[in-house]
Amino acid sequence: MQLKQRINAFIALGKFLAEVENTKPEVLKQAEAQNGWFTEDNIKFSLKNWSQALSEDNIKKWVENYNISSTSSSPKTVAVIMAGNVPLVGFHDFLSVLITGNKIIAKLSSNDKILLPFIASQLIKVEPNFKSLIEFTDKQLQNFDAVIATGSDNTARYFEYYFSKYPNIIRKNRNSVAVLTGEETMDELEALANDIFRYFGLGCRNVSKLYLPQDYNFEAFFKAMYSWKAIINNNKYINNYDYNKAVYLMDSFPLLDNEFMLLKEDSAFSSPISVVFYEKYSSIDNLKIELAENSSKIQCVVSNANIKNKVAFGETQSPALWDYADGVDTVDFLLKISE
Repeated sequence: MQLKQRINAFIALGKFLAEVENTKPEVLKQAEAQNGWFTEDNIKFSLKNWSQALSEDNIKKWVENYNISSTSSSPKTVAVIMAGNVPLVGFHDFLSVLITGNKIIAKLSSNDKILLPFIASQLIKVEPNFKSLIEFTDKQLQNFDAVIATGSDNTARYFEYYFSKYPNIIRKNRNSVAVLTGEETMDELEALANDIFRYFGLGCRNVSKLYLPQDYNFEAFFKAMYSWKAIINNNKYINNYDYNKAVYLMDSFPLLDNEFMLLKEDSAFSSPISVVFYEKYSSIDNLKIELAENSSKIQCVVSNANIKNKVAFGETQSPALWDYADGVDTVDFLLKISE
């Protein structure tokens, strides 16, 4: 199959996803029924993002940075172990393996077993040559040349041991942070609310921690967060909110509470659902050093301050094709194993 065929197939898939996003076919209902965190709104948000990412301009801009073989006469088989924390979280790996002309064996998370097989079936309808290059399995992975695995810090230790003899990308826990200066506009803070609450805060690109100046005034921040007040109507979310609030109050931790989110002063990066940690800084230069020292724990830094590789407010959940998880270039990895 020619590279042009692969590109055209994914462009067509992007157009299909745009149509699916505007409807509610049975597959979306099935995905929501299987995983209560996969609400219709969140699934459609993911589909919309991918439909936009798979535009002709975006795909061509992405692939032109690499020397991808036009044909795939001897594809490598890449085992991809996918997370299931947000809808279609493994799609970029799926896309990267196939666009480079390789074969994928995907081991899906039990939390996200419906959406990607459905999308793969549509891709095969567009380009039947993909059928022999896509496999989903619930069994032990066998007969592969390389591995891409995403999981927790605990599962990563298992992955590193089990797959050490294969070329691999092993992704661990990461969280995103926001550095506020107190000079943010209301539009920026409302966009930050999207970075915090989209997908209920379950993604590695969700902001789970705030860095604030010493004299920060929370009034505008909480006013901006109010646009997401309806999140408390989700049963799974409110159960987490009530539980975390009760635990913290029993332990006499001081909290800031707006009745649907909790702010807790804490030096950790990974906060529970419904909770955002915060830490105050006295020097932005010292904070830059701290962020650099903890770069292995941080996926995105959201800010309007002068910080390297920062992400704009509201953009964490809409990465471009060339925005790689953990800063590891997946396509470059895949091309090297094919050499």
